[in-house]
Amino acid sequence: MDGGTDRRGPEPERPRDPIAASWLGRIAYREAWALQKRLVDARVAATIPDTLLLLEHDAVLTLGKNAEDGHVLVSPRELRRRGIEVLRVERGGEVTYHGPGQLVAYPILRLGDRGILVRPLVRALEEAMIETCATFGVKAVRRDGHPGCWVMEDARPPRKIGALGIRIERGVSYHGIALNVDPDLRDFELIDPCGMPGLVSTSIAEELGRTAEPPTTEAVHRAAEVFANTVAIILGARLDWQAPALPESGTPVAVGAA
Repeated sequence: MDGGTDRRGPEPERPRDPIAASWLGRIAYREAWALQKRLVDARVAATIPDTLLLLEHDAVLTLGKNAEDGHVLVSPRELRRRGIEVLRVERGGEVTYHGPGQLVAYPILRLGDRGILVRPLVRALEEAMIETCATFGVKAVRRDGHPGCWVMEDARPPRKIGALGIRIERGVSYHGIALNVDPDLRDFELIDPCGMPGLVSTSIAEELGRTAEPPTTEAVHRAAEVFANTVAIILGARLDWQAPALPESGTPVAVGAA
């Protein structure tokens, strides 16, 4: 006997709860936006697990809550002609383009349960974008003072390949990232991406010299799988792939239960 000294050592770390991941395919921005809000409410109430939505959007422009309208470079009439909606949303950041050929990921995470703060979450999302690019043969990096991920390995100007803008509400994250897999880069000429005039946008396809190939949802799906698995590894969580329930409207309504 040693007078009560505990020699068992530290308690082993409790395994992190899994993250439920769902591939939604191509859906309208408004539908995904409404879904995020429902899932945030459910995550706050602990009726669903942490969730990662992966998808691509029809063409749309979104403005962060403090973004300047002047960074949209074409008239409302021209946008209507092209069928492109402009929406102001709750996330941080400036104007962003979403469209076919671009991976969008929305992490619905209760940060306190994972012991993670906002800045480490941002770093994890950036690292997952960088790793996804690397998997397909493109070297991307962080750029100090500019969230997202960039291609900067040669004498050309920095090119932005991934954007990031999140919001934390009642301790739960939503909104997220947009990674250019093989979108039509001409659509980025509609805006000053991220509020930076003259910014050059690029994509995995552009960097690999494959721009003659049309955007495909399948290419985005492959990138989504890499991104989701990398996020889970960085956060120390198991990834559970789940198929969303789809009503007649095609709007995803559920991705799992806690």
